[in-house]
Amino acid sequence: MLFKKGYDALAAALHAAKCEIVVGSWKALPNLDGVDAVLVHAEEVMSHLRVMRKLKRTVCRRSVPIIAIDRDAPWYKGIKPWRIWLTQRLGLFDIYATHSLQEADRFAAMPLYLPNAADTFRYNLGAHSLQEMRVPEWYRYDVSFLGNLDAERYREHAERVAFFRGLGPRLSELGISHLFQHSESVPATEQVEIIQRSRINLNFGAACDNGPAGRSWGLPERCYGIPACGGFLLSDAREHAARDFVPDVEWTSFTNIDDCLRKIMYYLEHYSEAREIAEQAHYRVMRDHTYAARAKTLVDTIRQWHAGKRP
Repeated sequence: MLFKKGYDALAAALHAAKCEIVVGSWKALPNLDGVDAVLVHAEEVMSHLRVMRKLKRTVCRRSVPIIAIDRDAPWYKGIKPWRIWLTQRLGLFDIYATHSLQEADRFAAMPLYLPNAADTFRYNLGAHSLQEMRVPEWYRYDVSFLGNLDAERYREHAERVAFFRGLGPRLSELGISHLFQHSESVPATEQVEIIQRSRINLNFGAACDNGPAGRSWGLPERCYGIPACGGFLLSDAREHAARDFVPDVEWTSFTNIDDCLRKIMYYLEHYSEAREIAEQAHYRVMRDHTYAARAKTLVDTIRQWHAGKRP
């Protein structure tokens, strides 16, 4: 398995599921003795195609599936288009596990929906309860957002920064308190505190949205982490939201800045309704959308592969 930074929660969940993980490097092919599956990252493969072809030949002789995990679909910012095209043509993956099913069959005959999830080791209720959050006096902010707001270093977030710069003054005019904060140096414990003390937690944009033809269908981790903490989430519209949540019961979204403002005003006025949605979303995340659940999906898929259940 070739894990990289950012997949720690999934790796920890696989460890907890009694999977032995051998972390490899693109500088040398891993020893495949006793290996049941090779997990790679689609974006990294596109930058190491020669090594990946050697690995593919080795793996094929051992009847071990190569599973590409992808949460950068469908645009792969920074990857040259010819590398994406060649990855598709070479047929390097047996299973393509992706957070977005946009054109998911272009990389492997077996696409697998494997969305992001809540890292419940860091994002959870902690010492608090959903009951506490039903009390209006509990809250410190009306609206908050925590995420990457540095458009100078991360140009893919320029649209997000513009959105919050436009929304902030409109909230202030209405006397709605808000906190929009760049989260790079904010500890997880402080992030959880802000989430839990905000009546409404917003999601807008993701790095994987930055493409030539529309947004990614996938949901960023925030969409699972906020409910895991008990927070009420109001997100931009996401195609795959209806796969993971029941609309208007476990999920609420907006289409543009005007709709976002209308929804904020509505849910601030209908506080009990917002909390009911937040609680239903919390139960759904803790049941279906943890990294333990994602690890189980991967393990079950590997077992099915070895049992001959393949396309």
